Amino acid sequence: MENRRKREYPSLDGVGEDHRSLRIISPAYAGREGEMTAILQYVYQSIVLGARCEEEVARALHQISVDEMMHLQLLGTLICKLGAPPTFTSCPPYPVGYYSASNVDYTRSPQKMILSDIAAERAAIAAYEKMLLQLTNERVRAVISAICEEEREHLCRLETLLLQV
Repeated sequence: MENRRKREYPSLDGVGEDHRSLRIISPAYAGREGEMTAILQYVYQSIVLGARCEEEVARALHQISVDEMMHLQLLGTLICKLGAPPTFTSCPPYPVGYYSASNVDYTRSPQKMILSDIAAERAAIAAYEKMLLQLTNERVRAVISAICEEEREHLCRLETLLLQV
């Protein structure tokens, strides 16, 4: 298993109610292409590939899923601090558009899995970059920027994995 450094994320201390920032970041939490989908997709893929004895790729995807879990935790905590409960919807606090696992790409071809992941990471990076252009709350921007940087690292790792499958 690769040796990974423990990432330090910006502090959430001092983040208070801010409905504008809340609306901007909410889709990344449990929206169709948000962190919840990323987690479930990477876990699904790591299980399928692990069962096929493709341990190295399975471990790499599992580790990315752990990173995505941290992103979900950070976004959920931000959502709370910004003034809404972290319900698994695309637009907390409104009880509409609840998360559905049908958002996950259930392909079983290793190459198609990684290609799907690469496309999803590129979309996530673009979404986070768009958020950064819209956010004025510097504390929220710092967290989103850190998440975006880690998504860029995931993209590089996936592009390398694609050469292995």
